[in-house]
Amino acid sequence: MYDVVIVGAGPAGISAGIYAVSRGMKTVIIEKTAVGGLIGKVSTVTHYASVMEGETGKTFSDRLEQQARSAGVEIVLAEVTGVELSGEEKKIHTNHGTYCGRKVILANGTSPRKLGIPGEAELAGKGMSMNAAKHGTSYTGKHVYVVGGADGAVKEALYLAKFAESVTIIHFEEQLGCIAEFREKVSRTPNISLRLNARLHGVYGVDQVESLEISNEKSGAIDTIEDPGCGIFVYAGTVPNTELYTELHLENGFIPVNENMETEISGVYAVGDIRVKPIRQVSTAVADGTIAAIHAAM
Repeated sequence: MYDVVIVGAGPAGISAGIYAVSRGMKTVIIEKTAVGGLIGKVSTVTHYASVMEGETGKTFSDRLEQQARSAGVEIVLAEVTGVELSGEEKKIHTNHGTYCGRKVILANGTSPRKLGIPGEAELAGKGMSMNAAKHGTSYTGKHVYVVGGADGAVKEALYLAKFAESVTIIHFEEQLGCIAEFREKVSRTPNISLRLNARLHGVYGVDQVESLEISNEKSGAIDTIEDPGCGIFVYAGTVPNTELYTELHLENGFIPVNENMETEISGVYAVGDIRVKPIRQVSTAVADGTIAAIHAAM
């Protein structure tokens, strides 16, 4: 029996774990893949207080894990298959057994949103839906397309521009939705071009992307581009990983909480991107985890 079981080892879950053990709570974090969550897959980490120069998602995640383990947080790699959140004893079922705790902190964040277009699934990992931090250098001297116009998409486009011959940002709105800093950097990067009022409509090929279709949001016209061996990096938002939390009331898939990060079920907290909130950043996720753990220990 644990004092607190934390689901998810992103910044919110790691923060919660560190604060929980500091207050004498027997704590375990259950993580499906790797410490860091989505932040571990980005090319660079920016705008976080005291972040190191040249910080990558990988280096940031490695230090999160090192700090948590050094603090005495137990981290288990397992996939959660079911939960029982009501009652005094909470149960988290995984493919490697069941973990019971008096308190539970849900911190398993979000997953990248799929586009639902032809060729997306068939060409995943073959030029489609690639990871910029992991695969960017593979497209040195090639053409790259980035889907999305928010901060995350544009930041990865700027990173990819260091290697690719050209980077095309495809965004459905009339202008990029990123912060001014990134818009200015794009304007100063000669090998980045914009396809605004546009959506990726389909991708085609077998072992690699051979061609792609881009639709015009205003006219409905579809432009077919032959570009064998190009890379397509998709950053079209995320969806919350809440499908297992049927005991909780959700708002648009996200978990509502009070100011202490507690859900409607006593002893169950939700932190980070998985909860209802207006701003989703590493800094706000870390703050959520801190607040939840401190109140869970009271």
